[in-house]
Amino acid sequence: MRKVLLTLAVGVSLSGMAQILNVGSIEQVNIPENNDAVVAAISPQGDYLLLTSSSNKGLTKFDLSTQAVTRVTDAEGAGFDVMISNDGENIVYRETSFNARHLRHQALKAHNMRTGRNDVLIEASRNLEGAAIQGATAIAINDGRMRAMPLGGKAVTDQRPVLSIKNRQLMISDAEGTRVFSPNGTDHSYLWAQVSPDGTKVVYFIASNGTWVCDIDGQNAHRLGILRAPQWVGNDVIVGMFDEDDGEFIYASKIIASDLAGNQQVLTGNDVVAMYPHADAAGSKIAFSTPDGKAYIININK
Repeated sequence: MRKVLLTLAVGVSLSGMAQILNVGSIEQVNIPENNDAVVAAISPQGDYLLLTSSSNKGLTKFDLSTQAVTRVTDAEGAGFDVMISNDGENIVYRETSFNARHLRHQALKAHNMRTGRNDVLIEASRNLEGAAIQGATAIAINDGRMRAMPLGGKAVTDQRPVLSIKNRQLMISDAEGTRVFSPNGTDHSYLWAQVSPDGTKVVYFIASNGTWVCDIDGQNAHRLGILRAPQWVGNDVIVGMFDEDDGEFIYASKIIASDLAGNQQVLTGNDVVAMYPHADAAGSKIAFSTPDGKAYIININK
């Protein structure tokens, strides 16, 4: 990777903003030409990226140390909400298809990065509403029913709640079944929902409103501001993007960190259109990409 210095003085908060994260450097990733360059995920260990296309077609593994490129799948829709197991060995992704009546279906598939093995977890369905990885177990919410499937090991029996979206509503599934969660009421459209790593909180985005955080029971909901595509960095920090467009094209976007009180810090400068952040498990690296097909890593000093 080559280091790229941005206009923003990294590691120093802007006027009127808190310092949430201690940014050490921002580096551009040297992805070979003719490879997809939209960051879909970063491994929990921070040692590789999963890249996809602007239409979420296919997945490519890019090793950050060796710069080796490995094609994982050419599946349509694979880059949307792809997940990586804690050991970095298994990935779970969706494959989108259309039937003769042009109705969209989604299958849930798994790929083992070590063995190359591919498994179909859920056959193509009209009702695949959500998915998660917990330990060595993939959990799918299909037509409101939770199903746990082992990824080469023994399935966990004490699954944590899993979030999904159905008819614009935020749903939650646990041992008691699937029900409407929607902490701000059912007259909103919910997006980008995630359970915190410790399982105690939920971050979610409300269309035309912003990012919110609440407890896992739906209580204490409070707004953090406009942070699209929010992601947890540990249990106490959220990163997301603040993008600006002219109705057709995005002309500016910054990666912003927020603590749970709503204090914010801009992490990127004006000379890069930074979008869709993804953090590793330790919160030491935040990957993002740009509309012109470049990928970057924000290195965080702990």
